[in-house]
Amino acid sequence: MKSTGLHTGEVAPGVKKVDPIIVADHVSRTFGGLTAVDVEHLEIPRGAITALIGPNGAGKTTFFNLLTGFDTPDTGSWEFNGQSLAGIPAYKVAQRGQVRTFQLTKALSLLTVLENMKLGAKDQSGENLFQSIFPFLWKKKEEEIEAKALELLERFKLLKLKDDFAASLSGGQRKLLEMARALMSDPTLVMLDEPMAGVNPALTESLLEHILNLKKEGMTVLFVEHDMHMVRHIADWVVVMAEGKIIAEGAPDEVMANEAVVDAYLGSHQDTDLGVVTGRIQLPEGEA
Repeated sequence: MKSTGLHTGEVAPGVKKVDPIIVADHVSRTFGGLTAVDVEHLEIPRGAITALIGPNGAGKTTFFNLLTGFDTPDTGSWEFNGQSLAGIPAYKVAQRGQVRTFQLTKALSLLTVLENMKLGAKDQSGENLFQSIFPFLWKKKEEEIEAKALELLERFKLLKLKDDFAASLSGGQRKLLEMARALMSDPTLVMLDEPMAGVNPALTESLLEHILNLKKEGMTVLFVEHDMHMVRHIADWVVVMAEGKIIAEGAPDEVMANEAVVDAYLGSHQDTDLGVVTGRIQLPEGEA
């Protein structure tokens, strides 16, 4: 399953990638006297699944927020698809094809599942004040958006819930809804912040398969995750943060054998594949 040839030269923090979709330089963010992020150089490979791991407080979510326009860095620059995103607001970042989900889901509780999905579509004609007055200018587009939303809801096994309020969904179903809504904008890069957090075992396998399918459909995936055994099974590349810095990166098995990573995060149990032992992760056929 693992991809090869993602990088050039010796593997080390900041190693250059063959075809990077994100390039970040000297990105830092401080809160008072605390340096939350201090990334000297990082490249994310295109067309691969990259996991961003590290202990609590390592700066992973803050780094996500900086890359997606939800927070402003003190220093640094970064590019997505060769275009600078520094100073670009979050909604414009999403319009350019870089979308994200959140550790705590952002479903709009008082809207239905279908209405939440429609909000994820871009280039909606009805959002223009002039065009909104004349239904013939936006009705066809609205029908196309709804058809796409229903197709995605069926794929994510949420179609029967389309008329339910998002507030009534379980934590796992909200994760599925947020991922499905992200796909409404036809993204190039999907960034998932702890997609498995708070998800019961019954939905874990479903989410796992959806993440793998994103790559099969040509998208790049960058995700934050604490379940190291899930990371080992689905990630092509792993980036490790600790105290705001990138301390290691490489193929999953190599990173998990790195002494600095073990000391910072994994602990002595890292050779035991708990995900498989407990039966929590059941890989799709051919993905082992």
